Amino acid sequence: MFKKAFRILVNKYTITILAFAVWMVFFDSSSILNRMRYHEKLNGLKQEKHFFLEEIKKDSLLSQKLISDSSEIEKFARENYLMKKEKEDVFLVIDTTVDRRQ
Repeated sequence: MFKKAFRILVNKYTITILAFAVWMVFFDSSSILNRMRYHEKLNGLKQEKHFFLEEIKKDSLLSQKLISDSSEIEKFARENYLMKKEKEDVFLVIDTTVDRRQ
């Protein structure tokens, strides 16, 4: 029984198939390992694309609001650029209870 199994393993076709399988799994440019890495990278890029599309949508809505309403422009300038009117004081309230490690 052992001799028969050994002859099958030493068979030139079996060795060729095993060598081909090892080559395809580890060394080929389109190996299984590379395909797994590319798949992970593709998933990351898809998530990034989704994030940026959502940001573009939010910025488009903000842009439309700023174009159509002058009070929105004033609100935006006050909140983001800390602009103020004459004889007016601006106080910043910073929430220190928020966990910044995220």
